[in-house]
Amino acid sequence: MNREEALQIFSQSEEIVSAADVDASIARMAGEIRTEMSDVFPLVLSVMGGAAVFTGMLLPHLDFPLEFDYIHLTRYRNTTQGSHDMQWRVAPAESVKDRVVLVLDDILDEGETMAAIRDRILAMGAKRFMSAVLCEKLIAKAKPLRPDFCGFEVPDRYVFGCGMDAKGYWRNLPTIRALTAGG
Repeated sequence: MNREEALQIFSQSEEIVSAADVDASIARMAGEIRTEMSDVFPLVLSVMGGAAVFTGMLLPHLDFPLEFDYIHLTRYRNTTQGSHDMQWRVAPAESVKDRVVLVLDDILDEGETMAAIRDRILAMGAKRFMSAVLCEKLIAKAKPLRPDFCGFEVPDRYVFGCGMDAKGYWRNLPTIRALTAGG
């Protein structure tokens, strides 16, 4: 990985969601989450590493008591092609038992990763599982779940920015970009 490769990826992409629209969507989602969860003292779990930026943008808007932790289940390993081989790097803690759990992630593609997280958390005794994603990818394939809270629906293209990466690059962008045909 190097700077030139990162710049080439950027040049083969286009902005599909502006920074202002990202900010407005996060504020809207926070209001929806506040309405649904402000009275339940939820456990909020961020999926590392993609959700780090989204989580950092969303949490300050959640002005009610909550507990925060993180989990790490990965299947991408810095590629643009998903793998069905999932690896828990940090599993949910026992603190999910008898709790309302809100899981934050950057994107819901096919939904397999979030479904695996949901299944594990419910098997550990959570009272209720909910999910919030910055983006949900519009694909023709049926998904095992839909997010409870979603910032944007994005086309079935490879997207990055706001925590999502393209071959390990550009998680730091305040916008959401999509690779073009040559990308």
